[in-house]
Amino acid sequence: MLRALLTATLLFTLAACANVKVTDYANMAPALNVEAFFNGKLTAHGVVLDRSGRVTRSFNADIIAYWKDGIGTLEEDFVFDDGELQRRVWTLTPQSPGRYIGTAGDVIGEGLLHQSGNSVFLDYVLRIAYGDGTIDLRVDDRMYLIAPDVLINESTLSKFGVDVGRLLLTIIRHNEAA
Repeated sequence: MLRALLTATLLFTLAACANVKVTDYANMAPALNVEAFFNGKLTAHGVVLDRSGRVTRSFNADIIAYWKDGIGTLEEDFVFDDGELQRRVWTLTPQSPGRYIGTAGDVIGEGLLHQSGNSVFLDYVLRIAYGDGTIDLRVDDRMYLIAPDVLINESTLSKFGVDVGRLLLTIIRHNEAA
């Protein structure tokens, strides 16, 4: 019994030490400038996966992003494959270099956005429709700039610390002259 307890403790400790931090990507290129990338017209294309990894929905979104007086706004209009429309408007408020507070109407409290190298991690609680009511899910967004105008986003959705789904999407920034 003691041996099993020690083994479990060791495995838990190793897993806790293995957590990836945004600063692990400090030297990755291309460098992501949040205020430059999230400025202008963007589109997003993605899928929602359940906890077993099965795709349950797909979506496309048009995003208009702009900055005024140092505060960023992202107006996101989603169209899901079943015809559902969703709108989310993010407000990004700089806190310090590479750090922002993110708020939106369906976000509970404040999201914390950290940028380093080619990456942005955003952690927040999202309230979504579920059955006849709503459910609050923790969202761990991890975004990686892979080309000057292409961002890959992987989000883990969890409830009570248990992963319940994921989002995979690509965000493409469109050059105004294009």
